[in-house]
Amino acid sequence: MSAHTSQTELILIGKLILEGDMTCETGLHVGAGKGSLEIGGSDNPVVKDAFGRPYVPGSSLRGKIRSLLEQASGVAVPADMVYLSRRKGQEVRIHQSDRPDDEICLLFGRNPGRMERVQGDAVDTSLATPARLAVFDAPLDLASITPQMRENLDDELTEVKSENAIDRITSQANPRTLERVPAGARFHTRFVMDLLCEEDAPLFPRVLEGIRMLEDDALGGGGSRGSGRVSFSNLRLVWRGRKYYAAGAPEKEIGAGATVAAIQTAVADSAFSFLHEE
Repeated sequence: MSAHTSQTELILIGKLILEGDMTCETGLHVGAGKGSLEIGGSDNPVVKDAFGRPYVPGSSLRGKIRSLLEQASGVAVPADMVYLSRRKGQEVRIHQSDRPDDEICLLFGRNPGRMERVQGDAVDTSLATPARLAVFDAPLDLASITPQMRENLDDELTEVKSENAIDRITSQANPRTLERVPAGARFHTRFVMDLLCEEDAPLFPRVLEGIRMLEDDALGGGGSRGSGRVSFSNLRLVWRGRKYYAAGAPEKEIGAGATVAAIQTAVADSAFSFLHEE
């Protein structure tokens, strides 16, 4: 757990900004939540922007990283989770506690009020925690969809993967289709972490830990069936202190052109000394 207490004073010190590329190693399906009405269209389309281009919602990236960090922290258990929704078939459970040093709640925020635990007594707290981590929508780099790829795609920018679910009793096939962004597609990602006190600094390595775990997990739907493997590259991490915003001071580059592992090393080597530099 962190060094935060209920008396920790919060005032913006600065922002850590991590930008880079996320490449699809296998097809990626982040669903739009509704089926296509077009004849021959996919049963499960991907989410697209107003121009018809696939993108990865920041909420999808942020939620997956949160889930992985909850599992790694050992808090993805009934006694440490609450219900966001109890609608049958659409239950949503996340970790939340009333501990001021809870790293998950510090990173992703916490609202005051009463929430029902999955197991045990309800959480009833007046402690509000502003989220430190913001994850922005990741737009598609159109140049990553090459002319050769377009020749083999079902649509201009996406592919349709056909699958069959087999009834174990009758052996009857139930076909379904899944629209995916193809392997090789590249998205531009942006993560911004607010440091509201010096105690926040050790939280950033947890963000990097979650991003690195994601590379060996899956993003979006169909992960257990081969979809959603991604990798991160060309990362650049900068620090923008208060003087950057108040007086036009330059930002400080902490690491650039690197993998997640290299950024982790750069952060460790910095020992957060940038917090005290003028």
